[in-house]
This record gives sequence, structure tokens and C-alpha cells, in this order.
Amino acid sequence: MKSPHELWSDPVEAEALKVRLGELHRAKIRLADEVLVVGDCIGDSTRAEIAYARSLGKPVRFTHPEVDPDA
Repeated sequence: MKSPHELWSDPVEAEALKVRLGELHRAKIRLADEVLVVGDCIGDSTRAEIAYARSLGKPVRFTHPEVDPDA
């Protein structure tokens, strides 16, 4: 098994980093004209970002439309 990257090795620091990255992603969504979801598999955080973008009225497009949680 690979050892975790040093940014993720301390659980407290890893959680703080996740929070900051989430805030950064939401800020980028607020600045965007639209959101493009790339890939054919999306996780919980991407699903939450899609919902956030839609709550702001931002258009959301998919490279693989079949993964759209609202389709």
C-alpha cells in the first residue's frame, strides 16, 4: 500500500484542508459562468458541488451526461 501524502497524514489537518478546498471550490463556482463536470464517475463532493451550482442558477454540463444526478 502507498503511504498517504503528507498533506493527508494528520487527520486534523486533513479535515481542515478538506474544508478549505470545499470553500475554494464553492468560490470558483460562484465566479463561473457555467460548470463542466468531467468524467464518468462522480463522488459525493462533486454531487454536492453540482447541487450548489444549480442552487445559484449556474448551468451545469457533463462530458458524460448519464452521470447527471438529476437526469
